[in-house]
Amino acid sequence: MDKIEKENYNMAGEIAKDVREWSKRLIVEGMKIVEIANNIEKRIEELGGKIAFPVNICINDITAHYTPKFNDNTAISKNDIVSVDLGVHIDGYIADTAYTIDLSNKYKDLLNVNREALERVTEIIKPEMSVAEIGREVQKIINDAGYKPIENLTGHEIKRYDLHAGISIPSINVPYNWKIRKDMVLAIEPFATDGYGRVIESVHSEIFSFENYKPVRMREGRILLNEIEKRKKLPFAKRWYVNKINPLRLELVLRELLSVNAIKKYPVLHEKDGGMVSQFEHTLIITGNGCNVIT
Repeated sequence: MDKIEKENYNMAGEIAKDVREWSKRLIVEGMKIVEIANNIEKRIEELGGKIAFPVNICINDITAHYTPKFNDNTAISKNDIVSVDLGVHIDGYIADTAYTIDLSNKYKDLLNVNREALERVTEIIKPEMSVAEIGREVQKIINDAGYKPIENLTGHEIKRYDLHAGISIPSINVPYNWKIRKDMVLAIEPFATDGYGRVIESVHSEIFSFENYKPVRMREGRILLNEIEKRKKLPFAKRWYVNKINPLRLELVLRELLSVNAIKKYPVLHEKDGGMVSQFEHTLIITGNGCNVIT
């Protein structure tokens, strides 16, 4: 990894860290999640970063890929567990981080063991380590506390303008032995639950990403393709474009773009049995004998 790459990753990490801590004050009873997301994204840009993906705000059994609609009336309640996942990039170099807050004060142990599993990975990870070894460690910590890791969600390698690149980092024991290599950039994000330990897709999607430039019938479709192509393959939110395209037309545009494989969608994920879910995440760069946590 050259000096410029490292500087950009570290700058993205510093902004992500700042926004993560600053945003915790927003997670209060009565706050609308669309206001939370808009404020976090605005803060990222105010600090000189760019939005790597739409802010995810996941409540209770909602596990991933929930970003609010432009007119979303969902508000935080006093009994919610709220997970916030945010990403910052500098010239395509991404830092990804997440945290969970329990407003109910009923799930302290769930959050603590989740945080412990993440910290343990950052302590032991090093070049030539197998991802299976990491998965076994995370699974043991979470299982020993009486909870389950989410088995079909993983951490991921990050490359420039590519949020999910290369290898995956499991939270369970796996039958493959991909190796960690020096200079890899990895997002480590174990999820813990008191439910089944697996996520399922819903039919709802508010997050998409550009795949290929395809000819489309609708004029607004061409407008949107020109906009999202600038993000390369970094995800975008539907709500970002309602000021440029009428919301009803935007729905039709997205359907057409999906039908010709110009974009892909990210369905909202729920815990299979409706269990409460916790998520903590850091981005790190693998060094010669360990890692540098940039978030």
